Amino acid sequence: MDQLPHILVVDDDREIRDLLARFLEQHRLRVTTARDGKETRRAWVNGHYQLVVLDLMLPGESGLDLARWLRGQSDVPIVMLTAMGDETDRIIGLELGADDYLPKPFNPRELLARIRAVLRRAGEQSDHRKEEPVDGYSFAGWRVEVARRRLLNEDGVEVMLTGGEFDLLVALLERANRVLTRDMLLDLLRGRQAGPYDRAIDVAVSRLRRKLEDDGRNSQLIKTVRGGGYVLATQVERV
Repeated sequence: MDQLPHILVVDDDREIRDLLARFLEQHRLRVTTARDGKETRRAWVNGHYQLVVLDLMLPGESGLDLARWLRGQSDVPIVMLTAMGDETDRIIGLELGADDYLPKPFNPRELLARIRAVLRRAGEQSDHRKEEPVDGYSFAGWRVEVARRRLLNEDGVEVMLTGGEFDLLVALLERANRVLTRDMLLDLLRGRQAGPYDRAIDVAVSRLRRKLEDDGRNSQLIKTVRGGGYVLATQVERV
């Protein structure tokens, strides 16, 4: 049990707290709940958390104040719960460093999906911090200079990429020979999940293939995995 991700749920509505605690624990998460700022501080001192679900509408000390306090303590991921239409509070919360938000009323399954996505991003970032800094990548005759955000062909000539195309290429290079779903790629690049009609990743992959001279119908580098996503199928050297 101690090895499961530990979530702190802060909401002044007891029914919501109890519902979320039961639901999240059924999906292999440890949960501690708090109803206000005082209980949040007490719980924070007594526990180690991988993520905080924070309602902005709290009695007394506001959720924004608590978000500011949490950011002063740690870079723990925060998913905010906001009243429908509270756009100003949402924007302020995101500026304070919240990682995602969900308007009330919400489906617990959607909150679970958001939590998993944020935890996954936090894990990826933690893994990258443990690794030695990478200046670039070399693959299939191509070279990527990370700091200068440049893609060079085998003759050393730069091939122009948009910001999104470069980020997509680096995401694939960092996870070479691993299947990445559209949701995973969108999560890595934009911090959100794909909708049923969201083809942004497909379009970006198609454009990147053309610039890598990788025929989409007979791709040798970025392969399409039926029902899965995409995989960069080549040897990658880290510089």
